[in-house]
Amino acid sequence: MNLLTSNSKLSNPLTHTSFPLVIAGIIIALSMLVPLAYLVARASDAGPRITNILISSRTLEVFANSTVLVLVVTALSAVIAVIAAFLTVKTDLPGKKFWSVILTLPLAVPSFVGSFALIATFAPKGSALQNLLAPLGIDVLPPIYGWPGVILALTLFSYPYVFLTTRSSLRGMDPAIEEVSRSLGYNIRSTLRHVTLPHLYPSIAAGSLLVAFYALSDFGTPGLMRFDSFTRMIYVEYQLGFDRSSAAVLSLLLVTLVAVILFFEHRVRSKASYYSLGPGTKRQPVLLKLGRWKGVALVFCGVIATLALFIPIGVMFYWFFQGVAVGESYPNMGIITFNTVYVAALATLVIVAFALPMALLVVRFPRKSTSVLERISYIGFAMPGIVVALSLVSFGANHLPMFYQSMGMLVFAYMVLFIPLSIGAIRSSLLQINPRVEEAARSLGLGQGRTLLTVTIPMAKTGLLAGAALVILTIMKELPSTLLLSPIGFKTLATQVWTGAESASFPYAAASALVLVAISAISVTIILSQERNASRR
Repeated sequence: MNLLTSNSKLSNPLTHTSFPLVIAGIIIALSMLVPLAYLVARASDAGPRITNILISSRTLEVFANSTVLVLVVTALSAVIAVIAAFLTVKTDLPGKKFWSVILTLPLAVPSFVGSFALIATFAPKGSALQNLLAPLGIDVLPPIYGWPGVILALTLFSYPYVFLTTRSSLRGMDPAIEEVSRSLGYNIRSTLRHVTLPHLYPSIAAGSLLVAFYALSDFGTPGLMRFDSFTRMIYVEYQLGFDRSSAAVLSLLLVTLVAVILFFEHRVRSKASYYSLGPGTKRQPVLLKLGRWKGVALVFCGVIATLALFIPIGVMFYWFFQGVAVGESYPNMGIITFNTVYVAALATLVIVAFALPMALLVVRFPRKSTSVLERISYIGFAMPGIVVALSLVSFGANHLPMFYQSMGMLVFAYMVLFIPLSIGAIRSSLLQINPRVEEAARSLGLGQGRTLLTVTIPMAKTGLLAGAALVILTIMKELPSTLLLSPIGFKTLATQVWTGAESASFPYAAASALVLVAISAISVTIILSQERNASRR
């Protein structure tokens, strides 16, 4: 059974690539070449040592560690996210709005803060859980450092990438498709397997790609969990090595790994279309009754929320009140909070403005050239933030001194790093819009611009909002590029958390982290409410 349409049966009516879309795609691709050019220039300084660096046993071991880590974290994140998205959209789970927000919020927790909280709770000795179990004769808990800790932490703080994109597709899915399946005699399980899940493949793939790149580029979690990953090795080379060419060689090897992932993702991507042949409907889908499984579903959501959100927040509150008890002085959060929201909102507007034409280019004009442009746009997200930041510091200081440490340079860095977050979510929504709807609008006299504003954007609104949510939440906790590229005196909540953690002033760090999570919660609530409004229209 296949209720999805096939490209071979329904050809794309658009044959001429839009010039403005191509220009936007080229600008994005050129943006990614700035840090790449820096890496190549730095790596060339290594000369004949490049081969020795690449084939050293240390490099091969770390390469294998990073590869396995990416595969495991991505698989676990996809499983958790798809189950959570299905429960919060397609079933009668009690408190669905609450769980939708709660299960998205771990994205707002900086990974190094969350990892520190997990260590404080589950470390083998001296942790909260070990102290709680000590009266029962349990003196030592199983180790959390190494593989268990890094997999647990990265999965818990990155699965929302898949959760948001999958929710967006589920909410935008035409319920008539599943109803047809049921009317043909297929039960819930068969409909889920043959109709619903294939419909979600683009969203799951887009979110999983982001999780894979996040696992590759994150430094805080591997560092705290004492796990030798690629980014930790690169970071150590940059911070401790006098010759940064070795770090540049390793960074280029990381970019090569990213290219391999993108190549296989493109090869396995489904060629089916994901819109219905009919005009579609905005009727609310019939919710699946969980029945006796309702308790299991609540436990599942509760366990994930506890590990990924409640424990980190609980530890932060503990540190905060410990500071209050000893008379710790806290900074004025007003201006720091304003700075965080201002730069995140500004950068998100710019990123969405460029991500929309790139997503349109890929979905409506699926050719090798447009696919290459899209693949290039993912490179920045997979590179460690410190690598991108240092490359832009070098580029700005040497070639564009007037933009060095300016707000424009900082926003540009965010675009290089995070535009794939928005492209993936928007692309998933566009795949669910039948291009014949846009063709009909143009046949009625609307130009391309008015068709985009009055037809395409309203129908892709859930993807736009999901993409904006991913970008704004990620920017608010971004650290390396903010530290290195911000205008002098410009502080954000993330840099305040880092400053406090670096100086071992945990109450200071906890205060900023709590405010960061609070404003992220407000952002998520607003965005999810708009998402619901959009799906009703």
